Amino acid sequence: MRIVLLVLCAFHVQMATSAPAGPAPATKAHPKSSKSTFVPRTTVIWRGDIVSARGFTNDLIAAYRTEQQGLLTVQPFSTISGIDAVINGSADIAGSARAMNEDREVEKALVFQPVALDAIVPVTHPRNPVSAITLAQLRQIYLGRITNWKDLGGADVAINLYSIAAPLDGVEFSFRRLMYKRGEQRIAAPRLYLNTSKLEEAIAIDPNGLGLTTLSSSYANRGIKMLAVEGISASTQSVADGSYPLFAMLYVVQREDAANRAAVDEFVRFLAAPTALNVMRRHQLIPFAEAGDVYGRDGARLAFIDTAIVGVTPADVAAMPRVREIPPPMSAPRATLEASISTSPASDTSQKARANLQRAEEKKADSANGGPPATPSN
Repeated sequence: MRIVLLVLCAFHVQMATSAPAGPAPATKAHPKSSKSTFVPRTTVIWRGDIVSARGFTNDLIAAYRTEQQGLLTVQPFSTISGIDAVINGSADIAGSARAMNEDREVEKALVFQPVALDAIVPVTHPRNPVSAITLAQLRQIYLGRITNWKDLGGADVAINLYSIAAPLDGVEFSFRRLMYKRGEQRIAAPRLYLNTSKLEEAIAIDPNGLGLTTLSSSYANRGIKMLAVEGISASTQSVADGSYPLFAMLYVVQREDAANRAAVDEFVRFLAAPTALNVMRRHQLIPFAEAGDVYGRDGARLAFIDTAIVGVTPADVAAMPRVREIPPPMSAPRATLEASISTSPASDTSQKARANLQRAEEKKADSANGGPPATPSN
């Protein structure tokens, strides 16, 4: 052993003494050192549902940096976490797969701007023989009244129903409002997950599983199978023409009085750019600007759903008023503001349009309250 060590030591000494003398060769500069540090012109924090994140927001990070010189930070989790983050100021924009919940007073001060249409799809395992389902069956399943796949034409095994744990989840809220006329309807789903991404993972390993996700999330997922609803498969075409009944609007949600309002307006404007629209189309979304008169067709869609479930709908629910999922055409002041924001969000024109909208809404509120108090005459 001692002889081996001596040989090794001698070898290292020889290598050291045989190295050429002189200064060390110059090292090559790191490639980043020759470039200036990126300083974003605008910075936006987006937080919200997995559907919007996977559907278009994640793909916009690089494009927003390149085209707008802006920094977009995406925090995907859930609709309600995004909305609450906008309310408390920890995020600039929320991604929401549902419309405003009128029962939450804090949401009434927010601006829900429609971005795209997405289909809500029931999904199961690819090996499950069931390929279609009716609206009435879906309604009964989520109420716990249908619990076996044999009632849907499948095997004599229990339906393992999956849902989302977060309260007021976007996809679930939109589905329940369509099926039960209230987004907070209680359902019989014992298996709860954080978001649709985790739900899809569970369905992919459970041949008896059933849950809800969206077309934009599941179209490329070979681990799950989308079920046709009332004989219609979900697609951009069937959503666009109104034949597929279960679709919802995706929104970006913001505060009108946000401290970072200029940057928010810049990002909202970017959502109408060709790059953003192409991203939405690539993920099987229909940009709202390309949806046509979806509000005008929505009444027929809701009537179709009501007709399909009338036989299993309790009288008290049937008598409840319908809540429109699709926003109505904008009033002139708001349309003017949105048009101005889409071209020059920080301009004087936009500021004047915002002031005009505020005056119009104050006037409307005064009128609803009986008008302003009369000014005493001298």
